[in-house]
Amino acid sequence: MTILQAIILGIVQGLTEFLPISSSGHLILVPWLFNWHFLLDNPDLNKTFDVALHLGTFVAVLIYFWREVGRLITAWVRSIGRRSLNEPEAKLAWLLLVSTIPAAILGVAFESFIEDRLGKPWIIAVMMIVFALVMYAVDHLARLDRKLEALTWTDSILIGIAQAFALCPGVSRSGITMMTGLALRLDRESAARYSFLLSIPVIGGAAAYKAVEIAKNGLPSGTAMPFAVGIVSAAISGMVAIWFVLAYLKRHNFNIFVIYRIIVGVAILILIVAGVRSGMGI
Repeated sequence: MTILQAIILGIVQGLTEFLPISSSGHLILVPWLFNWHFLLDNPDLNKTFDVALHLGTFVAVLIYFWREVGRLITAWVRSIGRRSLNEPEAKLAWLLLVSTIPAAILGVAFESFIEDRLGKPWIIAVMMIVFALVMYAVDHLARLDRKLEALTWTDSILIGIAQAFALCPGVSRSGITMMTGLALRLDRESAARYSFLLSIPVIGGAAAYKAVEIAKNGLPSGTAMPFAVGIVSAAISGMVAIWFVLAYLKRHNFNIFVIYRIIVGVAILILIVAGVRSGMGI
């Protein structure tokens, strides 16, 4: 892996983790498009680098929301001691934890199936297009008349269940949680903020889970610098993506992301049908 490849993948991870266009899908498609065999030929390196990139986006969301995260954690601790959810921050913290559970359970249970069966470029292309249509329909039909403070326990469970579908590359974790929020009548900015806060336990938990598996082996020889620049690239681009989405959705709908997803999905299918790239991967 070269420094340039690590930077590119770091930027891709940082942007696509928070833009509703699927980070897992793009991290498969970019090496597939440029015919980079190194991750496929070195599955252990692939897993380790995936952890590194997720660490970068985890750092990004923590830095961006550090004040809010501090208030949520403090209120959550107080709620345990007082056995009360009188504080809005305490309730929000518990709602986020509840939303984390479904994807965590399904992710552990079906990790190997997801990696082996669902990471094919043709499947990613189809999911990019299908979820673009879902995104357009929900964004234009939902009422969008609720704020974050109005979320209920049922809402958090529904968002958590929906999030589990993002385990399929091409769906987008941020996208499906935002769309579920919109379907539950949250305004766009509130849905995006909940999605980003929810990414903290999700991304952090996923990175920690995978890191435990590879910690005993250490970093592959000669990869320290690519890993470092990958983490930094993911962190910086991740903060840019969060800022952009929150600012953009104050005045705009999701059409730009719908169009992007359809263009990418159709382009992938054209490359596959034309025989330029295999629909099954590198």
